[in-house]
Order: sequence, then C-alpha cells, then structure tokens
Amino acid sequence: MTRTEHPWLLPSEMVDPRGPELPGDRGRPRPRRTVRDWVTDTLVFLLAAGFGMIATDTGQVAGNADGVVFLDVMLGALACCALWTRRRWPVGLAVVLALGMAVEPVASGAAMVSLFSVAVHRPFRPVAAIGLLSIVTGTVQTVLRPDPTTSFLTSLIATVLLVLLAVGWGLLVRARRQLVVALRERAVRAEAEADLRAEQAQRLARESIAREMHDVLAHRLSLLSVHAGALEFRPDAPAPEVARAAGVIRDSAHEALQDLRMIIGVLRAPGDDGNRPQPTLVTLDELVAESRAAGMKVTLDSGVADVAAVPAATGRTAYRIAQEGLTNARKHAPGTEATVVVSGGPGDGLTVEVRNAAPAGEVPRVPGSGQGLIGLTERAALAGGRFDHGPTGDGGFALRAWLPWAA
Repeated sequence: MTRTEHPWLLPSEMVDPRGPELPGDRGRPRPRRTVRDWVTDTLVFLLAAGFGMIATDTGQVAGNADGVVFLDVMLGALACCALWTRRRWPVGLAVVLALGMAVEPVASGAAMVSLFSVAVHRPFRPVAAIGLLSIVTGTVQTVLRPDPTTSFLTSLIATVLLVLLAVGWGLLVRARRQLVVALRERAVRAEAEADLRAEQAQRLARESIAREMHDVLAHRLSLLSVHAGALEFRPDAPAPEVARAAGVIRDSAHEALQDLRMIIGVLRAPGDDGNRPQPTLVTLDELVAESRAAGMKVTLDSGVADVAAVPAATGRTAYRIAQEGLTNARKHAPGTEATVVVSGGPGDGLTVEVRNAAPAGEVPRVPGSGQGLIGLTERAALAGGRFDHGPTGDGGFALRAWLPWAA
C-alpha cells in the first residue's frame, strides 16, 4: 500500500508499507512496535484506566449492588485492554466502545481515547459519524444510569464537551502530522529540483565549453588541414610556396595552442578570462586579414556605421558566425572568393552573411565534425536571433544570421 493509493494515511499508519492487514494476509508477519509505540500505548491505557477508576467512584457505579460494580469494573478493564488493538482496528474498536458506553460508564474513558485515535488516523467523515454515535450513546447512558449528584442537562453537556474535545484534539494532531509530511515532501521535492537544476547547469556549461572550443580551434586547425593537404597534393610546388604554407601551418599551430591554453585557463579558474580579450565585431577586420594572409580571397562589406557601438555579446556572436563561415569556405571551397556582409543598426538588428562561390575542380577532403552549423544555430537562438544556411543558385554556399540589437 502506497501513499498515492491512500493519501489520508499518516506516518504512524505508514510504518508497515503494506498497510492494514487484509483478509487474505492472515499469515503475513506484521512489523514490531517501536519503543515510542509502546510508550504511547501504555500512557493511553493508563489514561483510560484512570478515567474508569474515577467513573467507578461516582454515583453511576458506586451506588449499585456489589455484583453490578464488579461487572462494571471487569467490563471497564476489558475496554481499556482493548485499546492495545486500536492501531489494527481503529474504526471497529471505536464503534464497539461507543456502543458499550451506553450501558457502561467505566468504559467511557476507553471510548474517548478510541475516538481520539480515529480522529488522528482517519478522514473526517467516519470521525463525525463515530462522534455523533458517542453523543447518542452518552445521552442513553445518562438516561439509563444517571448520576444522582448531577443533573441530566449537566451530564449531557459534559458528554458533548468530552466528545468534542476528543475529536478536536485528534483533528489538531492529524493536521499537524499532515503539515509535517507535506513539509518533508516539499523539502525532498526542492532537493530533487535543485539537483536537476545543477545537472542542467552542468550540461549547459559542457555544451558551452564544447561550442567555444569548436569555434576557437576549428578556424586554426582548418588552416593546418588545408595547407597540409595542399602540400600533400602538390609535392612539386615551388620552394617559396612550400615555405609560405609551412609558415601558415606554424603560425596556425601556435595560435591554436594559445587558444587552447586560454580555454583551459578559463576552466581551471572560473571567472578568469585567461587575460585575453574575447573577439567582437571590432576584431572582424583582423579575422579577414588573417584569412587573406593564409592565401584566401575575402571581401568584407560592412554597412555598420559604428562597429564599437554593437553590444559585446551580439558582436561576439556575429564574429563567431563569420569565423565559421570563412572556415567552411576554406575547407570545402578552396581557391574561391568569400564575401562577408555585415549590416544593420540599433533597433533594426544586426545581419551577418557569408557567401562563397562553387569550388573549381577537385576539393581535397577535409575531415569535419559537422557540429559547426549546429553550434551557430544554437548561438543565434540563445541571442534571440535567427540563423539559416544552404546552397546558392550558382552552386556555392551561403549562411545568414540576424541578431537583435536594441535601440
């Protein structure tokens, strides 16, 4: 039995996860009582017994014959002993004791304790029904076995107050236990949500690191791959071209190593940018100059009046898009001219477009992960912009992004 199946169960009833014993579970062993259970049940028994002893000294019992008094005492003791079964049959025991209270004043204490137990462990409907039954049987007891020292109205008021006290106290205890259970479940849920948020944050951080490493290193390594492939395909190239390609390979390897050290430094020391400024749209000219120095034909068309006014995050995203576009053009269309177009302004947004013509002849195969365009799509989406790419009508390739730029 789970809490989902019976949401009204309280912790004291959930000691046995299988719930109350069912008719087909007679041979199933039940859990042992804890020390707290024994102490509680003992105090409840003594309380009911004390109430019965007080009732024995009243005129309802003491004024009768010795045989009747003895029978009252025995029945009262039996009712008190029956309280040890209240955890197993709370409702049934409360009904039996409430009915017995009609003719047995000594059992009144046990009946009130049983009613209190039902109010703690069961919903309000059975509690109200048994409480009403107790008031009726208490009234019958006042008629059948009146106390000569007390008026009928006083006895009736006392019976109603005792029943209301038992029910109210039990409901109060039940509400407190439900509050504790709810707070405990809320704490467990909050802890699980915190773990989930931490896991999501770690996943996003890993994705950001992977995207940054790809954007930073792919540009450098593509230069290495293209020029190394050129040397492989043209072993008879003139010595100046070989020396120039070797210089580009050396410079690109050095820059890639520096970029890798920067990323590792950021990972080792959170909050440290590696003492190296992050690229923005202002440094786009340097990217184009570097590509030209590597032997690539690049045309830059910037229609932004004040490049320095572009927000740093937007400029950095635009730089990465242009960098990836030039990297792809160098890898998949070597020898063709690439065009970088940047336009826009505050309020209109920033548009970045990189186009290249179709390659002429056979293109050396350059391995790639295929994650660059996916990373650019994610970057543009995180910045609140759009990104699309695809082949052009003349067989070339183009990628275009729009990024928001607040007025």
